[in-house]
Amino acid sequence: MVPVTTAPRIRVTFNASVSDMLPWKFVPQQREVRVLPGETALAFYTATNKSDSDIIGVATYSVTPAQVAPYFSKIQCFCFEEQRLNAGETVDMPVFFYLDPDLLHDLNMRGINEVTLSYTFFKAKYDDNGNFKSIPTA
Repeated sequence: MVPVTTAPRIRVTFNASVSDMLPWKFVPQQREVRVLPGETALAFYTATNKSDSDIIGVATYSVTPAQVAPYFSKIQCFCFEEQRLNAGETVDMPVFFYLDPDLLHDLNMRGINEVTLSYTFFKAKYDDNGNFKSIPTA
């Protein structure tokens, strides 16, 4: 992927939250990065298991505004797999991404110069057959 150096940089901000049922602290390490379309970027989040038990969590993500989502490409992300944190453990979780340059040709993207990447962690749960299911937040 080649960055489009003639395009303006897009501000990508980071957000993090945790389900009430998961005793983790989860925060972005940086508030924002500014990237060119086609430029790869690496950001980190930090998660800490505040309990005295090992816990498996799973992250969901969203990109806003919604019309940006098809152009937001994650190359590597902690959200691709479950995350197991031992009791009291703190880990850094990377996300490696880029904004597809095709967004420059989409009329719905005109005037958009800021994107927010949000993650929410939920406690992972398995049914009697060993199949994964997430626990609802309510």
